[in-house]
Amino acid sequence: MTIGCGSWGGNAVSENVGIKHLLNYKTVAERRENMLWFKVPPKVYFKRGATDLALRELKGRQRAFIVTDRYLFDSGTVYNVTKVLEEIGVDFQIFFDVKPDPTLSTINEAMQMVNVYKPDVIIALGGGSPIDAAKVIWLMYEQPETVFDDVAMRFMDIRKRICDLPALGKKATMVAIPTTSGTGSEVTPFAVITDDKTHIKYPLADYALTPEMAIIDPNFVDSMPKGLCAASGIDALSHALEAYASSMATNFTNSPALEAAKLIFRYLPRSYKFGKDDPIAREKIHYASALAGMAFANAFLGVCHSMAHKLGAAFNIPHGIANALLLNQVIRFNSNDCPRKQAAFPQYKFPNAKTKYAQVADNLGLGGNSEDEKVNLLINAITNLKKELEIPLSIRDMGVSEEEFYAKLDNLVELAFDDQCTGANPAYPLMKEIREMYIKAYNGEV
Repeated sequence: MTIGCGSWGGNAVSENVGIKHLLNYKTVAERRENMLWFKVPPKVYFKRGATDLALRELKGRQRAFIVTDRYLFDSGTVYNVTKVLEEIGVDFQIFFDVKPDPTLSTINEAMQMVNVYKPDVIIALGGGSPIDAAKVIWLMYEQPETVFDDVAMRFMDIRKRICDLPALGKKATMVAIPTTSGTGSEVTPFAVITDDKTHIKYPLADYALTPEMAIIDPNFVDSMPKGLCAASGIDALSHALEAYASSMATNFTNSPALEAAKLIFRYLPRSYKFGKDDPIAREKIHYASALAGMAFANAFLGVCHSMAHKLGAAFNIPHGIANALLLNQVIRFNSNDCPRKQAAFPQYKFPNAKTKYAQVADNLGLGGNSEDEKVNLLINAITNLKKELEIPLSIRDMGVSEEEFYAKLDNLVELAFDDQCTGANPAYPLMKEIREMYIKAYNGEV
């Protein structure tokens, strides 16, 4: 089935989609006004040392399967989990072979252990990759007949999907403990897994994948390297700003998004500069990451992430840095009058992104009299933050040659337009506008 994109503003392209994808696009338009909700893990613990107290709630469980990476295993970080399990009499096995961008072969390897061990608890310890891997392991353990093509299909609103996973947790409880401050994966319903044979990435999205317990313990991030602190922190900021401006934003997502942005601007430079010598800053950024995760888990993201996904994959740029390279250009684009989305669905009220960004500027105390002035001040503040974090201000500064960039540009544009994050962007972009944003980001223009 072919659906034309002209209803979104005259894109000179068409897109071949399956019937389920088409129905997902149609359903969000028809049911946008229906009941909304705010879904986060039923239990969220946050405080230094919270891991000890939270894990003691697992007393009475029999077997815990711990998913982590080799560094956290070799460094002894996993001992903070296992010592508590030993004290409360819970047996455990550790799978520490998760690598960045976890693959299906890694999941299959873990499943050989899981299916024999039959845990009643799965504990993820690590950054986004171990937590994503643990979510997929949890899914395959609970629902071994899962078809990734169905779960990973494109959607505009996860709340209105026509292919839903049944509730998980009948066999095992899922616990997530982040050791980085950026992805927010511990409180979101998203996971990404790569088929290492076809190199296809499956972005899985279903509220059933939301962990049942999240433990936000700053003790795990005190020694986080400066580069990771900068990349993950700016990623969290992009989560907050995109969730706040999202066409799916609500009063329940606005508050954590604004609080996360305020914490990041105040504490991220200190966290980057002083590291473990400023434990308060490390703690506040860890909380900000989770708050931003709660916001985008329910409001979703936008075209900045769509473009960053493709930019990072094409030029091997860390995800947080890719977002940083594009964030200013996307804010500028969204702040221009762009009524196409409103025209496509006149019966629904979509937010004015310029007003939302001006509200962020007010929340940060940046000053300004008009909305345009406040947007400019916000963009300048983001630029200054990137300078403090020693993040390059252009794609060119990342060492990407002009020849290589333009050779891949058309493909980047098409892939970003089709990315599922684009649907929640407050101003639905034409492909030529995505191209313009990429070019401006390459040259460092805003």
